[in-house]
Amino acid sequence: MAYKTILAVLDIPQNARQMADFGAALAETFSAHLIGVHAETLAAVPLIAPMEIPDPAAVQVLQEVAQKETAMVADIFNTVSTREGLSREWRSFVSSAGYGAISVMETARTADLIIASQSDPSHSDHRADLETFLFESGRPMLLVPHRMTAFKPIERVLIGWNGSKEAARATFDALPFLKTAASVEVLVVDPPERGDQTAEFAGTEIATSLARHGVNVTVTTRIGSRETPAKAIENRLLDDSIDLLVMGGYGHSRWWEMLFGGTTRSVLDSMTALTLLSR
Repeated sequence: MAYKTILAVLDIPQNARQMADFGAALAETFSAHLIGVHAETLAAVPLIAPMEIPDPAAVQVLQEVAQKETAMVADIFNTVSTREGLSREWRSFVSSAGYGAISVMETARTADLIIASQSDPSHSDHRADLETFLFESGRPMLLVPHRMTAFKPIERVLIGWNGSKEAARATFDALPFLKTAASVEVLVVDPPERGDQTAEFAGTEIATSLARHGVNVTVTTRIGSRETPAKAIENRLLDDSIDLLVMGGYGHSRWWEMLFGGTTRSVLDSMTALTLLSR
């Protein structure tokens, strides 16, 4: 198993080079086809009173600004991804729905992996339709911290495991990374006891399954911890020894509001490592 179609979301010029660099590096790692995507959202058009007709001058200005941004992002992607032997293509979309458009969604659902930048508080006003896109895609998402400027090989992986279907999906969606990593740690915090398993052995079954795939895996179980799962993960990431965090995403609404449960949301707000999420 490997990622053979990787979709890189270049949503704004500020993160376009970062996403293009990471996308190209991953495409080279897995000999994958790289698709660069940018969705241009048609902005609300000012109206002229009293007849409330569109202002032609305003329409033209809005279109020119959006087209300039799309051209800028496309140029960055094409410049970065022009590497010998790299299979690539650029796709841009224009619609009132932005990243929620059906055409964009159809492209996303054919990818093995989507990569996007962590939400940057200084550029947060553009994220709403992108969050919907990532939520509805049904594909694993690799989020890149906005402060991470260079891709490095993924050697050490941490899996936040709670036995849920979301965690299971994320773990197996991450297999291409897990199989090539030097070490993989399954972290379980205060698991409930089951009738056939004590809390001390939580995580052993998933570790055994991963080992059958050739993954070098260990299990860390923290019982009676005063830390929340989110805090335990954050503390584990503090020493910068983890290259990739794998965990499930939860919820039923917009990405930063309800898509992720409290643990996931807290971790993403302060993420320091690449983070792969599935739901």
